[in-house]
Amino acid sequence: QVQLVESGGGLVQAGGSLSLSCAVSGRTVSTLTMGWFRQAPGKEREFVAAVNRNGGSTYYAASVKGRFTISRDNAKNTVVLQMNSLKPEDTAVYYCGASQRLSLNIRNADMNYWGKGTLVTVSS
Repeated sequence: QVQLVESGGGLVQAGGSLSLSCAVSGRTVSTLTMGWFRQAPGKEREFVAAVNRNGGSTYYAASVKGRFTISRDNAKNTVVLQMNSLKPEDTAVYYCGASQRLSLNIRNADMNYWGKGTLVTVSS
C-alpha cells in the first residue's frame, strides 16, 4: 500500500520561507510523477508544482513560479517543496500527490495517491 506523509507546515510571516517534505512508502518514488497541490478555505484544491520521475523537469502554477521550488530525492523516496517569499494568499492545506502519468501537466483527477496534507499559514 502506497502512503504519502507530508511534514513541515506551520505559521510564518509574509516574506518568510518554509520547506515541506513528502515521504513516500510502499512504492519506489522513481516510478511516479510527484506533485504538490493546495486547498485554501472555501476553495477547490489547486495544482502548485510537479516534478518528473528523474527530477530533471519541473512545472509550476503561475502563482508560485519563481518563489517555490520542487525537488525529489529518489534514493530517500522523498519530495520537497521549498517555499520562499510567502504571501498571505499562500495560506492553505498543502497536499503531496503521486501520479502514474508521465505528463507534468497534472490535475486532481490524475493523482493516484494522496497524503493527508499539512497546513501552511502565512500571516500579514
